[in-house]
Amino acid sequence: MALDINIRNKKATFEYQILDKYTAGLKLLGTEIKSIRQGKANIGDSFCNFINGELYVRNMDISEYSHGSFYNHAAKRDRKLLLNKKELKKLLIKGEDKGLTIIPLRIFINERGFAKMDIALAQGKKMFDKRETLKERDVKREMDKAMKG
Repeated sequence: MALDINIRNKKATFEYQILDKYTAGLKLLGTEIKSIRQGKANIGDSFCNFINGELYVRNMDISEYSHGSFYNHAAKRDRKLLLNKKELKKLLIKGEDKGLTIIPLRIFINERGFAKMDIALAQGKKMFDKRETLKERDVKREMDKAMKG
C-alpha cells in the first residue's frame, strides 16, 4: 500500500550542514493527507520551531485538495510534528544553541500509509562553505564523466 511519495527540500543540504536527523509523524487533516498523496506539497522555505513545548513545522505549503468542499484546509497553516518526549527534549535543548535550527528534509508515506517527515538539526552554512559544496559537486561530476568515457 505504500505510495511512492518522496517530497524533498532540495535547498536544505546546500544551505545547511546537517548535524542530526529524526523521523517525525505529522498531525494532518483529511484533505491534507489526500493532497500529499497526490504529491502536492512544498517544504522549500519551511522550518520547525517550538510552541508551548510542542514542535511545529511552519510555512509548509500543502495545496488544497482538488475534490475538497468547504472542509478544505488552509494551505500554509502550522502543523504539529509527532516525536517522543526524549527526542523533543533533545531538540529543544540543542535548538537553543546559537546558529542551530530545525529544518524539514523530506515528506514520505510509510508502509502503514501514514505521512512522515524527516527533520534535521542543522547549522547554517557561510558563503565560502556553499562555494566549497559547489566545487565538490563539479569535481564529482567531472570524475563520473571520466569514468564513463
